[in-house]
Amino acid sequence: MTGSERSFYTRELAALSRLGRFREPSGIDPAAIDMASNDYLGLAHRKKLLKKACKRLFEYPWHAPKSSLFVGGHHPIHRGFEQALCRANGFESGIVAGSGFLANLGLIEALVRREDTLFIDESYHASGMMATRLVQGRVVTFLHNDPQDLIEKLANTPVKGRRIVAVEGIYSMEGDLLKREFFEIAEWFDMLMIVDEAHSNGTVGERLLGVFDHYGIKPGTRHIKMGTLGKAYGSYGAYILGSKEVVSFLQNRAKPLIYATAPSLFDIALAHEGFEYISKRQKKLGKKIEKLKSVAEAATGRRPDGMIVPLPMPDIATAMRLKRVLKESGFEVGAIRPPTVKHPILRIILRTSVKAKSYEKLFEKIDEALNG
Repeated sequence: MTGSERSFYTRELAALSRLGRFREPSGIDPAAIDMASNDYLGLAHRKKLLKKACKRLFEYPWHAPKSSLFVGGHHPIHRGFEQALCRANGFESGIVAGSGFLANLGLIEALVRREDTLFIDESYHASGMMATRLVQGRVVTFLHNDPQDLIEKLANTPVKGRRIVAVEGIYSMEGDLLKREFFEIAEWFDMLMIVDEAHSNGTVGERLLGVFDHYGIKPGTRHIKMGTLGKAYGSYGAYILGSKEVVSFLQNRAKPLIYATAPSLFDIALAHEGFEYISKRQKKLGKKIEKLKSVAEAATGRRPDGMIVPLPMPDIATAMRLKRVLKESGFEVGAIRPPTVKHPILRIILRTSVKAKSYEKLFEKIDEALNG
């Protein structure tokens, strides 16, 4: 690297620091109470699931996928998990993916063809927004979780091909639940509907299966569900569920599926164990979730839709200061800054493995730090 190139990066990094947007990798202090990670149900700490996943893996002569899904890498471990997800969620077909980012990238880039129009929530995950730059068709954004704005955009946008809408079950920064009207709009306008359930799967619904479960909606051929394994399921990776035709189309068009090594066998086995653990304990986990929501409601005046509690901060400096203060008190929380969000927030994650009293203390500390 030349001196001028080093100088360029130095200037760029200095500018990020001045804006309070400089980032570095960070881990959770094992001595602190984790209220920052997406391990909603605490499965990342359950060693029994780890042992079961290893046992599942040891049943086969190899422990790595060795190649892509379409060149011999589609393993029985992958297939078994896909089938279990389809049965539980009521979808015809499914395919695993390396990560939620790759799943969104592949889904959107592949599905939106030249004459199609994609209508996407302005707060959709960065992976989906990145994918919109790669599509051949037209992209229209609508106001966050606003059914009326989507209807207006649909009515005023000429479309030659298909209409496709992309939404999230629970939005990762706002923490709000997808409004039921979006399912109705998809029916009215005959739209293909992508639902990113990264943060709703495992946290909402009677069976903790996400927004389809929450609203009692039976998946149809227009519905596509994407979910991640690195959150409620306590592992890493992702999956896509849909009709046989849509999944087969993605298998033939979605580049992150075709041109990447198949997902880790261990990660899929671990996610499968997590999935079964949740399936057997739906009611017990559901009660814990509701108890934590009640604590958050008492402290903030608003009952969370899921397990994400975003607290608006006046500025970046305050958000970072509170994060440090709370860390010194033994609490790990997230401080989310622009451009990830429009305005800085303190992001609290409700985790069933953390006691309700700990959250009560956390909210007291936040109130003291802001108003004391």
